[in-house]
Amino acid sequence: MQMIVAVVKPNRIEAVKAALVQLGILGMTAIESKGFAHQLGHNERYRGPKMDAGFVPKICVLVCVKDKEKDAAVKAISTAARTGGVGDGKIFVLEASEVMRIRTGDRDEAAL
Repeated sequence: MQMIVAVVKPNRIEAVKAALVQLGILGMTAIESKGFAHQLGHNERYRGPKMDAGFVPKICVLVCVKDKEKDAAVKAISTAARTGGVGDGKIFVLEASEVMRIRTGDRDEAAL
């Protein structure tokens, strides 16, 4: 199993969700976050007002997938999140050694 952590622009989260649902991946966690990278020192517009890009609003998406779904999920997220501009985000893929569904006690792929 693989844990995909994607940091995307807030206005792209619905497109990312739709892309994952289209693949049949129905579990996703989205966390509001702030960050910076290469755009440090630039001014950006976020929902109208100009703001200092010291920390830019982002959404951190967490999704755990089966090994065979990893490549398709990464491609779907990157395609849905891409605007072509600075600050589109990053995708990290990590090995998920164990998963457990709390309600049923199902483990690993059965818990997905």
